[in-house]
Amino acid sequence: MSNIQSIAARLREAQSSCEPIAPVRDEVQGGDVALAYAIQQVNVNLRVEKGERIVGRKIGLTSAAVQQQLGVDQPDFGTLFASMAYGDNQPMPLASLVQPKVEAEIALVLEHDLTCEKHTFADLMRATAYAVAAIEVVDSRIRDWNIRFFDTVADNASSGLFVLGSRPVLLRDVDLTACAMTLSRDGEVLSRGNGAACLGNPLNAAAWLADRMVELGTPLRAGDTVLTGALGPMVTVKGPGSYLAQIEGLGDVRATFSE
Repeated sequence: MSNIQSIAARLREAQSSCEPIAPVRDEVQGGDVALAYAIQQVNVNLRVEKGERIVGRKIGLTSAAVQQQLGVDQPDFGTLFASMAYGDNQPMPLASLVQPKVEAEIALVLEHDLTCEKHTFADLMRATAYAVAAIEVVDSRIRDWNIRFFDTVADNASSGLFVLGSRPVLLRDVDLTACAMTLSRDGEVLSRGNGAACLGNPLNAAAWLADRMVELGTPLRAGDTVLTGALGPMVTVKGPGSYLAQIEGLGDVRATFSE
């Protein structure tokens, strides 16, 4: 327990000081995933106690290639707070981030709770109010992004900020697997992909998350935002400027960074 509290405190300090720390995976014997989530939960609880509002969850490691790289066979999740949310093209201060990267995603906003032990696509489609284009600003408090599964889970799934587009679309009006994505800066395309890059279909990721949250006793609720996972490779943020994500059927969203 003392190790859990100590690691959680160092991750908090790294976030507040914007000074990354060495990997934490070797500080807990065996690198137990449950312990990594326990560290994450310590910091989630503290933020809630200080008055921050949980507005949803993010799903990470939805790429088979990245899972193989980290030696795991499942995604991970982190918690989204209102303080992390930015609107399309709203300036985000770079000074608040440690070593940010951006990735384009499809976000789902829920209209109904998801409380089943095992969720079907029908459950998810019935519960979703709309989908929207999103950019997640991933950020690691671990130096040089030298992470393994334990590190990223403990670090709130390497969460930073997130940006939602302003064009809500009903699920029936978008092809979640075939929709093409480009992520660019100043007209240069830096990342390409499509919905199938996210566990074959973003709803596969959402179903995994919904089941996992019920298992933990904290089910997804109406109003929650779910970032379903990257549609293509993430891109390192190199100074102030705007990154434009274009997702077929969902329109555009911009992540804009200021000094």
